[in-house]
Amino acid sequence: MALFLAGLTFLVIVVVFAATLLLSRGKGAQEVIVRRLEAIEKAQHRGTVSADMELLRDELLSDVPWMHRLLLRWAGAHRLRVFLTQAGLKTKPAKLILLTVMLALGTLVLIILLFHGGTVLALVLGIGAGFVPTVVVAFLRSRRLRLFEAHFPEAIDLLGRALRAGHAFTTGMEMIGKELPEPVAGEFRAVFEEQNFGLPLRDAMLNLTERVPLIDVRFFVTALLIQKDTGGNLAEILDNLSKVVRERFRIQGEVRIRTAQGRLTAIILMSLPPMMIILMRVLNPGYINLLFTDPWGPWFLGVAAVLQVVGSIVLWKIVQIEV
Repeated sequence: MALFLAGLTFLVIVVVFAATLLLSRGKGAQEVIVRRLEAIEKAQHRGTVSADMELLRDELLSDVPWMHRLLLRWAGAHRLRVFLTQAGLKTKPAKLILLTVMLALGTLVLIILLFHGGTVLALVLGIGAGFVPTVVVAFLRSRRLRLFEAHFPEAIDLLGRALRAGHAFTTGMEMIGKELPEPVAGEFRAVFEEQNFGLPLRDAMLNLTERVPLIDVRFFVTALLIQKDTGGNLAEILDNLSKVVRERFRIQGEVRIRTAQGRLTAIILMSLPPMMIILMRVLNPGYINLLFTDPWGPWFLGVAAVLQVVGSIVLWKIVQIEV
C-alpha cells in the first residue's frame, strides 16, 4: 500500500508539472519578439539561411543551451515547433519533449511498483503515456483549425467589403484582426504585423499557410498572389472564394452528420477492451488476474495493446472523410 501511494503521488506530481510546463507562457514582450523572429526565420527558410539566422533559430527551440544544440541537430525540431504553433501554444519543442519523457518514465515506475515487476506491461503503458502530450497538442491543433475554418469566410467577406469601401488591403487585414474572434483575428493580425515591420507581403501570406495548414487558406493566398501579379478585381475574387469556402464547410458538416454513427461505433470499439479489463478487475479479479500474474500475461497484454492501437488508427481513418 505504501508503494502504491508513493507511486501514485509521484505520477500526480509528474502530471501536474507536465501540464504546467506545456501550458506555460512566456512574458508578453518576449512572445512578441519570438513571433517576429519566427516570421523572419520562415521567410529565410525558403531561401538561403544565413549563419545569423541559425543563431536566432537556436533561441526558439529551448531555454537550455545544451538542449538548443541538441535540437538543432534533429531535423524534426522545426516541424515540431510548427506543430506547436498550429495548436496555438507558445511552448517550445524542448518542453514538449521533456514532458513526454517525464510522463513515460513516471508511468513506467508506477506500473512496476504496482505490479511488482511486469516490465513488458510497464514498457507498453509507459510508451502509451509518452504519446499523451502529443495527442493533447494534436487535439488542440485540430480544434483551433476547426474554429479558424468556421470564421474564415467572415474574414474574407470583411476584407472584400473593406476593399470596396476604398481601404487598402493591409488595412482590411488590420480590421479583421480587431473585429473578428480568435483564432482568425490573431492570425490576420500576425500577417499585418509581419508586413508592417518590413516583411514582404508574399512571405507574410506564405507564413499564414504554414501556421494554418488548411486548403481554404491555400486557395486564399494563391488567389491573392496571382491577383497581385496579373491584376483583376480583388473584391470579386474574394466574394467568389467566400462562396466556395462556405459551400465546402456546408458539405463537410453534412458529411460529419452522416458519418456520426460510424464515428460513435469507432469510439465504442476502441474503448471497449480497456473498459472490459477495468470492469473485470472490479467484478471478478480472480478471472482477470491471470493476465497480470502469469509470466506470459504481460506479453499478451503488450501484443493486445499494440494491435488495439493499430486497429484504432485504421478504424478512425475509415470514418474520417475529407471534403
